[in-house]
Amino acid sequence: MGILGDLWKYYLDGGFVMHFITICSIIGIMAIIYKLIVFRKAKIDTNEFVSKIRKTLLNGNVDEAIKVCEEYRGPVATICKTALLKYGASREEIEKTMENAAIHEVAYLEKFLVSIATVTNIAPLLGFFGTVVGMIMSFDVISQQGLNNPGLVAKGISVALLTTAYGLIVAFVCQPFYNFFTGKVASFIREMETCSNILFETMDEMERTGVKTR
Repeated sequence: MGILGDLWKYYLDGGFVMHFITICSIIGIMAIIYKLIVFRKAKIDTNEFVSKIRKTLLNGNVDEAIKVCEEYRGPVATICKTALLKYGASREEIEKTMENAAIHEVAYLEKFLVSIATVTNIAPLLGFFGTVVGMIMSFDVISQQGLNNPGLVAKGISVALLTTAYGLIVAFVCQPFYNFFTGKVASFIREMETCSNILFETMDEMERTGVKTR
């Protein structure tokens, strides 16, 4: 039959619970692919970006700095653009605007993380549920036929083991990605905070040195 044929046989032998675990795995895989695309698009060279912003602002060209932000994608550039659009307002107003933008960006970065975490938690539970179902099947056979039909008893035990293994495999795949994505979100938050501080320091430097904006 081959490996695929054997896997398909194991899947069918696992019973109806296998279908629910498969649904969880599909949800988890789709969420993982989506997050990989999102983080790939959001990644920028932060040092290069900040250097360009500082150089442009210290030359007094705020509009050009805004254009630099538009050239880059991701939350860091969005936060900086939000602040630059408010240039000339009070520091408190700019900070408030950046905070609101940051909340939106972090929510976007965290989107579907809950789905991955849910799949990670539910898949093993469904596997254990399949274990219970398989053991009930085995004990039901024993209660009706005793040990005269070991094949049916073994089938129930097989259901128990296969569903547990499948649920754990799904969790093993999703958990590392969840940890990775959580770390990426934290990394982006640190970058946003760092760039915000540098932006404010640059604005203060512009005021101290009397840079005229245009």
